[in-house]
Formats: sequence, structure tokens, C-alpha cells
Amino acid sequence: MRSLGTAIGAGALLLTLVGCASTQPALDAGNGGGPTLTTSPSSPPSSSAEDPEFQSPVPPGGKEVPKAKLDATAVPEGTPRTVWTEGDGSTLGLIGQEGGCGKASVEIAEQSAQAVKVVLVETTPKDAEVCTMDIRYPPLTTKLDAPLGERPVVLTMRQDQK
Repeated sequence: MRSLGTAIGAGALLLTLVGCASTQPALDAGNGGGPTLTTSPSSPPSSSAEDPEFQSPVPPGGKEVPKAKLDATAVPEGTPRTVWTEGDGSTLGLIGQEGGCGKASVEIAEQSAQAVKVVLVETTPKDAEVCTMDIRYPPLTTKLDAPLGERPVVLTMRQDQK
């Protein structure tokens, strides 16, 4: 019985050593015994136009609002900050952020000749019992009274409960 325990322990030790040896550099006698890293070439990730992760959120025919015309200093870091116009420029589009039981929407807070103030809203239920921990980024659009033109867009965020 004692030799069975020794054999199992020796086997576990051998497996551990083999696992560790595969992550250690190999010694190369032609290199003076110094370590030589052996790596297998890996192909870089592809970033093709068909890959949804690398596609622009601006829809075909949409025109992105230049970063110089977008004030998104009031939104938290990591929040999508892409804004675009569609059609004649009177439809404003942007990417919302929602998670779990939340639902994203967009509101126009103010439209003047000087600027357009937009609020990203995430509404969550007051009495939600269990919600998933996922985050989604739905595209949202809203209609302006007049085409955006050269007016800057001021972007803010708000969280509501209903």
C-alpha cells in the first residue's frame, strides 16, 4: 500500500515537472549553454472589414461629427463617443450603453443656433430582481429640428429608474 502512495506522488511530481519544463527556456549547447527561447509563430489577428469588432459604428451613408465639434467631457471614460448625422443632417445618431435590465435611449436637451445638447439615458427598472452583467452598445438616433450643420454637439449622460 505504501508503494502505491509513493508511485502516485512520483507521478504527480513528474507531471508537474513536465508542465513546468514546457514553459522554461531550452538550453542550446551551440549557444554556450545559454537559454534559447523556442516559440512557434502565431498569426496576427485579422482585422478584415467583415469582422464586426472592427467595423465603424457609423452606418453607410452617415457622416461622422468631427471630434473637434463634439464635447463629450461630461460622459465617463470608456463610454462610446461616436456621433454622426444621417440623411440631410437632421437625424443624429450615436452609440448608447446599456447593461443587464437597462435600456438605452437618447434625448435632445436643447437645440439652438449655437449648439445641440444631447443626453444619453440608461433606464433601469426599480424593482429588478436579477439582471445579467452584460453591456450592450445599441445604435440610437433622434430627429433634430434642423440639420446639424456646423453646430457642435454636447454629449451628457443620465441614469433613470422606472
